[in-house]
Parts: sequence; structure tokens; C-alpha cells
Amino acid sequence: MDDTLAEDLRRAVGDLVRAARTVDTMPAGEAAVLGHLDRGGPYTTAELAQLRGVTHQSAAKTVKELQAAGLVRAEPHPTDGRKLLLHLTDTGRRRLDGERDRRADWLTAAIEDTLSAREQVQLRRCVPLIARLAGRLNER
Repeated sequence: MDDTLAEDLRRAVGDLVRAARTVDTMPAGEAAVLGHLDRGGPYTTAELAQLRGVTHQSAAKTVKELQAAGLVRAEPHPTDGRKLLLHLTDTGRRRLDGERDRRADWLTAAIEDTLSAREQVQLRRCVPLIARLAGRLNER
């Protein structure tokens, strides 16, 4: 297979993700932590740092800001008293849902304004393929 497919896909998906972030109202790091807690939490700060590929200090700063805003709460770890487990609060979930809804609305408008009905059908057929690729890449 031609390597240009992989590069073209990487570039297009990257451009799409960067463009979608322009409608966000919270910093990307904070949204990423809330997303991780929503999809797989609770986590410790160290686990969040590893998931995000950042330093423990960076993750701790983000967690502290999210706690101060009432978006994340901490509770003692059940097996290690030195650690805290972080949970998404109801307020955090509403904030995250709002971010996701804003992105989806923006993307829906762009799809409807840019693509014909036939192209929208083609795009819909690509989504499972892209999801399968993402799943494979996330197996690490």
C-alpha cells in the first residue's frame, strides 16, 4: 500500500481535531482529564499523567484546578492510603457534555454546509473504519 494514504489521513484527522478545538471553552488539558475520568475513571493523578503523557506535576496542577472549580472530587484510595482516587462530579460531567455538544453542533453544521447528501453518506461509511483504526492504535 502507498504511504500517502496514511499521511493524508493523519493530516486530515489532525486538521479536523485542531479545528474542532477552536470551539472549546476550557483548556485542552482540563477537557482531557475530564474525558479520561468519564470514559474510564476513577483514576489517581499518576494514572492520569500516564494516560495523557504528561508529568505528574502537570497532571497535579490540572487536577487541582478542576477540584477548585468543583469539576473533580477526590476520595481516599481503597488499598493505598497515600493515594487519592479522582472522580468526575455531576458539575464536571455537565461541563464535559457541554464541550462535547458544542463540538458536535459545530461539526454537524460544517458537514451540512460543506458536503452533499451523497458525500454525507460516504463520510458516514468511513466512521466505523476510522474508529477501528483508532482502536488498533490505542491498543499499544
